[in-house]
Amino acid sequence: LQRILWNTARISIITTVIALIAGYAIAYALVHMQGVRRTIMLAGLLASFWLSVLIRSFAWLTLLQSRGVINSSLMGLGVTDAPLPLVRNEFGVILGMVHYMIPYAALPIFASMASMDQRLVPAARSLGAGGWQAFRRVFLPLSLPGVLSAAVLCFIFSLGFYVTPALLGGGRVIMIAEYIAVQIQETLNWGLGTMLATTLLLSVLLLLAAVSRVVDMRRLFGAK
Repeated sequence: LQRILWNTARISIITTVIALIAGYAIAYALVHMQGVRRTIMLAGLLASFWLSVLIRSFAWLTLLQSRGVINSSLMGLGVTDAPLPLVRNEFGVILGMVHYMIPYAALPIFASMASMDQRLVPAARSLGAGGWQAFRRVFLPLSLPGVLSAAVLCFIFSLGFYVTPALLGGGRVIMIAEYIAVQIQETLNWGLGTMLATTLLLSVLLLLAAVSRVVDMRRLFGAK
């Protein structure tokens, strides 16, 4: 059980960090685009919500398995002599979870960036700041509320992932949600399953309570 809890926490943290990095890059590109290009990119980002987590997981399973598209292409090009272990391990689980979480990371960050005064960075540049210095000292601090809200959202979602670890982990990478389902549906150990589910819920509530002591949660998620 301790190993499962540690796996859940570690994978959730790694997923959140990678999703934040990718989401920040996407949001940064979106906020600096104009017209049709922004509309197309934003529509593509929103369209990902129409795909269920089950379809995404099966798609990644098809791509990453030993006879999947990626391994077949690599062996066909002579890059590898044998299939790479891309699925039924922690790598496959994290990849599938990050793919699902990127829109949840990008949209809050984009909303935070879009609400900023876009004249501040050019003003800093006109006062002698370089591009990196203006970004680090002006743009990045102003975008941190969006990053924090995205981090909380991604981490909470990651804690409860069930389908993606079950399919891409292949029973080798078990997270807490899958373990709870096994206890209730297969071993009929309802007491342990209920205790773990309650603990997971309380952990999320405690996390939100801890964050709310640092920042205003209503403003963090865009409420006025």
